[in-house]
Amino acid sequence: MLAYRMTAWGAPPRTVEAPDPAPGPGETLIRVAGCGLCRSDLTMRHVPEAAGAALGWRMPFTLGHEIAGWVASTGEPVALVSPASCGACRHCLRGQDSGCPHGLTGRGYGRDGGLADHVLVDDERALLPLGDLDPRHAGPLTDAGATAMHAVRRALPRVTPGGTAVVIGAGGLGAFAVQFLRILTAATVVAVDPSPARRDHALSIGAHHATPASGTRDADVVLDFVGTDETITAGVAAVRTGGAYGLIGSAGGRLGKPWFSALPRDGEVFTFQGSSIADAQDVIGLARAGLIHNQVEEFAFGEIEQAYARLAAGSLTGRAVIVL
Repeated sequence: MLAYRMTAWGAPPRTVEAPDPAPGPGETLIRVAGCGLCRSDLTMRHVPEAAGAALGWRMPFTLGHEIAGWVASTGEPVALVSPASCGACRHCLRGQDSGCPHGLTGRGYGRDGGLADHVLVDDERALLPLGDLDPRHAGPLTDAGATAMHAVRRALPRVTPGGTAVVIGAGGLGAFAVQFLRILTAATVVAVDPSPARRDHALSIGAHHATPASGTRDADVVLDFVGTDETITAGVAAVRTGGAYGLIGSAGGRLGKPWFSALPRDGEVFTFQGSSIADAQDVIGLARAGLIHNQVEEFAFGEIEQAYARLAAGSLTGRAVIVL
């Protein structure tokens, strides 16, 4: 089968012929319907061998961790939980599987992912029934959607009725966060994005206001899905006393000010990676109930490079999905 794979450390991925996976005991073969593209995919080509080995990654591996399709043996439509977890450590046993130490390696990062005709699943907890949702488009619910849900849940205790919640970056993850904040809070939701198309989309899915730059002050919560020096500085400055700033974006920015002058008094600053199985289940539940909109742009397998170029340029409104 054709697969879009990382084949060497520090080299760009490419389309190659890969062996057809054959399920062994305890494994489930998934016929892929669609796989979403994530900005983290773009960074993997720059990971040096020593860092990859420390994460437990092994070359070669197929990219793509936002996966949905059909169980090959039954035809049941399913999405696959994006982060890996063992199910047995203290984090997993407490329902905090996003903190599992085994999560540094998973489908699409260190193991074969979904940019291929088929993918293997060795943990039935990773199979999420989709019901009547279209598996061609459901993959982003498991990462972009679930990660945004995790961020909103972390911030909920700081949101007051009639307060303000700011979402910096209204792309794939931020658009989900806007919707979750509208569903789960009584806050005024402000979307911040330089793209007019993304601002318009944010307004169409529930944002009360959309602006190219954050001028908000006294926000209960700021969720930063960008993560540059500028967004971190502006985001932290916008938080009221007792509020929260969440850094989800991975652009590599820093807050270069002393904590006592930069951080919100009696507030909270948090960051994390990934999401839990429960986050993904709840996002799929909201989608099945018709309560959220999953904005995707379809690309064929032969258009993967074009799709990644659009992602890198920031010209997508929602999530790019490779339809197989």
